[in-house]
Amino acid sequence: MNMKNTIKLTKKSDKDVYVQHLRLVLFGIGVVGALGFGIQFVFSVLTVGR
Repeated sequence: MNMKNTIKLTKKSDKDVYVQHLRLVLFGIGVVGALGFGIQFVFSVLTVGR
């Protein structure tokens, strides 16, 4: 019963809010990917130099 009341109280997100969240999530994924790529690139350059 409590679950039904919770679902009734929720509202569907606007398109603007959805796009904002999507943009934020994609930005976060991009930052993490760039950091991983940068770390991998630095270590590959360091190991080639030896």
